[in-house]
Amino acid sequence: ICFICANYLKIELYEMGWNLKDGLRDCLVAAAPYGGPIALLKAHNRCSPSARPQLEIFSSSGLPLASFPWKSGVVKQLGWTVSDDLLCVQEDGTVLVYDLLGGFKRHFSMGNEVSQSQVLETKIFHSPYGTGVAILTGALRFTLATNIDDIKLRRLPEVPGLQGAPSCWAVLTQDRQSKVLVANGSHLFVLDNTACTPVTPPGLSPQASSIVHMCVSFSYKYLALLTDSGHVWMGTSNLKEKLSEVDTKIKAPPKQMAWCRRPKSQQPSAVVMWDGLLLVVGECKETIQYHLDDDSILVPELDGVRIISGTHHELLQEVPGACEEIFKIASMAPGALLLEAHKEYEKESQKADEYLREIKEQSLLSEAVRQCVEAAGHEHEPETQKTLLRAASFGKCFLSNFPPEQFVSMCRDLRVLNAVRDYTVGIPLSHTQFKQMTIQVLIDRLVYRKLYPLAIEVCRYLKTPEYQGVSRVLKYWACYKVCVCVYLFTPLLYSNILYFVLFLQLLFNKVALNLSKLTPYCMPSCMLVYTVVMYLKNELNRGDFFMMLRNQPVALSLYKQFCKHQEQDTLKDLFNQDDDHEELGNFYVKASYKEQRLEARIAHLQSAVDEYYKAKNEFSAKTTEDEMRLLRFQRKLEEEKGEQLVGFSLHDTMTTLLSVGLHKHAEQLYKDFRVPDKRFWWLRLKALAEKEDWEELEKFSKSKKSPIGYLPFVEVCIKHHNKYEARKYVSKVTLEQKVKAHLAVGDVEGAAEAAIERRNESEIGTVLSRCSATTDHLLVERLNRAKATVAKK
Repeated sequence: ICFICANYLKIELYEMGWNLKDGLRDCLVAAAPYGGPIALLKAHNRCSPSARPQLEIFSSSGLPLASFPWKSGVVKQLGWTVSDDLLCVQEDGTVLVYDLLGGFKRHFSMGNEVSQSQVLETKIFHSPYGTGVAILTGALRFTLATNIDDIKLRRLPEVPGLQGAPSCWAVLTQDRQSKVLVANGSHLFVLDNTACTPVTPPGLSPQASSIVHMCVSFSYKYLALLTDSGHVWMGTSNLKEKLSEVDTKIKAPPKQMAWCRRPKSQQPSAVVMWDGLLLVVGECKETIQYHLDDDSILVPELDGVRIISGTHHELLQEVPGACEEIFKIASMAPGALLLEAHKEYEKESQKADEYLREIKEQSLLSEAVRQCVEAAGHEHEPETQKTLLRAASFGKCFLSNFPPEQFVSMCRDLRVLNAVRDYTVGIPLSHTQFKQMTIQVLIDRLVYRKLYPLAIEVCRYLKTPEYQGVSRVLKYWACYKVCVCVYLFTPLLYSNILYFVLFLQLLFNKVALNLSKLTPYCMPSCMLVYTVVMYLKNELNRGDFFMMLRNQPVALSLYKQFCKHQEQDTLKDLFNQDDDHEELGNFYVKASYKEQRLEARIAHLQSAVDEYYKAKNEFSAKTTEDEMRLLRFQRKLEEEKGEQLVGFSLHDTMTTLLSVGLHKHAEQLYKDFRVPDKRFWWLRLKALAEKEDWEELEKFSKSKKSPIGYLPFVEVCIKHHNKYEARKYVSKVTLEQKVKAHLAVGDVEGAAEAAIERRNESEIGTVLSRCSATTDHLLVERLNRAKATVAKK
């Protein structure tokens, strides 16, 4: 099976919620990347210029965000900035900027030359410097603005021999500079600030007499060219390397072409669209064909191409490696086996154990868990995500040292992604896009859409710092509510927002500081409460101000949030006034971490202990006392032994002591802090093995009966390539673990004896699988007889 035919997937993201009578026909359409909004504008009717087209903005699921009649000039191009602002480029070179809810922000001009000769074609592009606009004028000259937030217009050199509009052109970002690649017939030119340089794509089919279409990858690293002979050439955007060339066997000019390649993928691929047909071309000669029932547009993404039509919104992308490994037919990948093991486990079938053993014998269980977690991130269907994550969780149970961060992080990410992918929100981000975008940008996008409650929930769930998360969202939410209030009340009472706030302040002064009359009406508008509270703080003495706050829970809560970031000492005073010993204890603990001197840190912790006892929180008090004891122990050892220990956790302190040979001191911590026996034995076992102190390890094993058994001793010796030492502990291993221990040291005969003695069919099968051609045939026969006997029973 050809790789490209087997490795691409088209999934439906949404059934569009808009109701377009004629679909996307005769519309200017622009969709923002990273699952952004979609703008539609019906083409101007020059025969009836008085007819006003409607500019409409929708979410990716087709739900309306804004709509207003277009009253300005003829629009040549729509496009989106990196911050989801809509750009409308008019034929006179004026660019109007709107937010995604249709609010006008500003306008700018692309220069007098563009205004005089009119706009012929336009491309809106994104670069490391921001959003740029490139224009081909009626005079067949290119004008470029790399960053619309800092307009510096560049007029590029002329293209030699250009008599009319070029057959195609694109903007490249190379060597920290934006350039234009122009095709004039079969000739290609690169235009930069100073020169027009002819270039030749290496290995381009000689049958081509003209380049009719081109597209650049999302990262600007790769380029695809379509010739009039129907060949698609793919290579690097610097035109120094050819990756592939495919004959589409279609010579008609396409409507659109887009690059479709996953980050770090080794497979070049492009998507070409004609009326009713979508073609995926890649490294091999075969292509994938999709039939389109409606007018569509292609939206290039970081890891694929979105396809938007009048009825559906789909995503076409290369199948991620982890998903292919797990779900391909008859896959024996670790992730596939783990998924099957979990399915059998849910059926209460013993096959689950067989699958697990097969994975563990190859030491691939960690890889299997990783594959399932990674694959879950790439899946859009929640049920499939859950299935993969449950399999990963199941596999983690059999690993003693698997780091949980990747699994936990993926669960959190997917919960957020599923929330924003919801039809009512309409941001169909993939996990790859989400990681590239960052959580901060996602929160900003939710705020721009005025989805404040969802933004706050995401911040809280991901534990984003207050100043970047909840407090920041609340600030925007409050400002929005204030603006709404001002908009509603301005015609009646006030001339601007300042008078509005002053009115509230005077009102509160007049009603004897009764904040309860403000708070219920302004709960969403926290900034109003903040404004009044800060005003009263300056007007009242400290005691009266605190007493007033005690009777206003909402205002008190908001003021505590303010003090938490700005006035720590005031926060302590508030806790003291309320006799809130629990919070005072927490305050002193947090303060201790900010101290550099050990004496000051311990003093804060002692204050915390006193407050916790007053609050009758013995657990927190005892825990804090233990922290103080540990700090004193660490300082004493630093002074005596010179080891840096202060500030380490108990676990890290013991690990460090064992690694440098201070076993008695580690044992003292083990006894003083009542560390569980199993935990201490594991720590010491690993530390001695790391130092390859085999003599001390043997003494340790004989000190008393091992609470973790003796198989770990065998395994740790094997891990450090010392079978001689490992054999010393095989005899001490329990009968249930004998087979595994013997096999670990390469003793097939001993493993056979143990398996036959236990009459365990699975273990006998495992030993047989480890027998080689040189193994005693009598032993093999004996194992086979034993297996047959057990099977009969």
